[in-house]
Amino acid sequence: MKKILFPTDFSEVANNAFVHALEFAKLVNGELILLHTFDLPVVDNQFIPENYYKIFDSIQLAQFDMFKEEIPKLREIAQKRNLDHIKLSHKLMDGDLIYAIKSAVNDEKIDFIVMGTSGSTGWESFFVGSNTGAVVTTVDVPVLSVPIEAKFAKIEIIGFTTRFREKDKAALREVIKIAKKTHAIVKCLYVKTNKSDVSDAIINEWKTEFENEPVQFSVTLSDHVKETILDFVSHKNIDILAMITHKRNFFSELFNPSLTQKLANISIVPVLAMHEG
Repeated sequence: MKKILFPTDFSEVANNAFVHALEFAKLVNGELILLHTFDLPVVDNQFIPENYYKIFDSIQLAQFDMFKEEIPKLREIAQKRNLDHIKLSHKLMDGDLIYAIKSAVNDEKIDFIVMGTSGSTGWESFFVGSNTGAVVTTVDVPVLSVPIEAKFAKIEIIGFTTRFREKDKAALREVIKIAKKTHAIVKCLYVKTNKSDVSDAIINEWKTEFENEPVQFSVTLSDHVKETILDFVSHKNIDILAMITHKRNFFSELFNPSLTQKLANISIVPVLAMHEG
């Protein structure tokens, strides 16, 4: 059974992503491990106030009480979607969220991470821009990030961006496995820029190798890579976009509000960030 880590602050952003996490768990035959973190007051080691441990205990207790209050709400969401058979377990950790995620990935042998993304401030600001990029590039497992605008829909078309490198094939095969479970097709996009050096022969080799799989390939000539990918998502009715992470900033910037606002009618969809094979 696959293990899926779900970091949450129990916000609307996270609860929207929780629906996607449940459905994804159903798809890959997985269980969910909910992770919530909290900060303790920072004190100088040379001067620990007498009541510090009382403060420590009260903060921990308050967080635990909130955790106990919120978990039934998530179970209710699962029940409403007839997904209450999905196994849920919980981790409550103090300290830095990225460190906690990395620790949980190692300790629990995590296969996937699912998390919400938003442009909000505070704890939720973790789930946007460079922070999301930090998680994507500091863990070795695929990360499904779910924008608040992306309501769950049945996955029928999965987008996959490729540069037709040999090491992209492993990620594509993983995406095909997911697609077959939901009877979806995979639409592959290669954005050919002026600097591109991929030959027609290599593209044809890929087409031949994957001809018996539910995969379609398209090549678009453009030097505006991010805009072309967003256009592809909207016009090809993509339900989820799978990408191989090679540049942290690229991932962070792709769904940046300043970019998406420039383009009309952009579909904001979940992004599955995968690692190079």
